Amino acid sequence: MGRILWLASFPKSGNTWMRAFLHNLIHDRGGSLDVNAISATALLDAGKRYYTPFTDKDPGELSREEVAALRPKVQAAMARSSSGTVFVKTHTTLTMLAGYPSHDPDLMAGAVYMVRDPRDVAVSYADHLGITLDAAIAAMGQENGQTDATDKGVTEFIGSWSQNVTSWVSQEGPTVLVVRYEDMLATPKTTFGRVVKFLHLQRTPHMVRKAIENTRFDKLARQETKTGFGERSPKQEKFFRRGRSGGWRAILSEAQVQQIEQDHGALMRHFGYLGEQST
Repeated sequence: MGRILWLASFPKSGNTWMRAFLHNLIHDRGGSLDVNAISATALLDAGKRYYTPFTDKDPGELSREEVAALRPKVQAAMARSSSGTVFVKTHTTLTMLAGYPSHDPDLMAGAVYMVRDPRDVAVSYADHLGITLDAAIAAMGQENGQTDATDKGVTEFIGSWSQNVTSWVSQEGPTVLVVRYEDMLATPKTTFGRVVKFLHLQRTPHMVRKAIENTRFDKLARQETKTGFGERSPKQEKFFRRGRSGGWRAILSEAQVQQIEQDHGALMRHFGYLGEQST
C-alpha cells in the first residue's frame, strides 16, 4: 500500500502546470507528453469515478456530508493502487469535514502546495466558471465555500482563498512544500528543482530542464488547440489562457482590487503580493 503525496492549491493557481511537469519528468520519453494523460501520474481526488465503487448514487448527487464521509474510503483505495507514492490533485482545504479528515493523515506522505496572487486567481477563476469578476471575487471570499458538482467531479470544499491557503501553509515544514506560482514563472529551474528535491526524485539537472521545457505554457496551449484538454470547463474557451502574472492590473477595477486586498491582505503581504511593483 502506498501513501498519498498531495498536489494542493486553490483553483487556478498552477496545479495543472505542476502535474504536467511531474508527468513529463517521471515518464521522460524525450519530447512533450500528452497533457490529457497527466491524470495517469496524478489522480483527481474529486473525480466521480473514484467515488462510484462506494455509493449507489450518482456521485454528482452526493451531499456535502456524504462526500466527506466517503473521502477516507476513496483515499484508501487510491493509496492501495500503488506500493509507492501516489500523486493526487486536490483543491479541498486541509480540515475536518462533517467529522472526517479531508485528507487522511495516516495516508499522507506530504504535499506540494501552490499559491498564486489572488488578484490573478480572480481573473482566471471568473473565466473558468463563466461568471463575472465580482462573483468570482465574492466566491473567493466565502468562508467554507464549496464548488458545484460537475459531469466529471463531486463537490469540492475549497473554502475561501485565505482559508484554503492557511489550512495548508500552516503545515509548512518537512511534509509540506509551499511554491509560489510567480516563482514557477520567474525562476523555473530553481523552483521546480526544489520540488524535485522535496519529492526525492532521482533525476539529473538535464532531465529537470527538459521537463520544464516540455511543459512551457505555449507548448501546453498548442497541445490544447490541437487535441483539446479534458479538464477545460465548458464555460471557458481555453484552459491555457495566458500563463503569466500581473495580468490583473489591466482587468480589475480599483474597487475590485480593494475588495480582494480587504479579504486577503494579511496572506498577500505574507507572500509578497502587496507592496511589490511587479510579481
